[in-house]
Amino acid sequence: MSKVLENIHENARGLFKSGVIDDITMREFDVLCLPPSKIYSPEDVRRIRASTRMSQTVFAAHLGVAPSTVRQWEQGAKRPRGPSAKLLDIIERKGIGAIA
Repeated sequence: MSKVLENIHENARGLFKSGVIDDITMREFDVLCLPPSKIYSPEDVRRIRASTRMSQTVFAAHLGVAPSTVRQWEQGAKRPRGPSAKLLDIIERKGIGAIA
């Protein structure tokens, strides 16, 4: 998150705690301040999977996707999006143990 967004979010949180803004407005600030989703290349997916020392089939099971999906990511036919991209981000930052 950029420093500006970080400061805005911190100020909004303070206003929320003091009762100046409501739950709905605070949720809107939370969404606006989310970091952008990372776009994973085929090489990124292969590197992350290789770091887990898992086959495509086992890695797919941990992510809750079909083995063919992991294969397509690694070949560049598809890109991980949504929850799959978030799980890859967690695995990349914290290791497979964070989701296993």
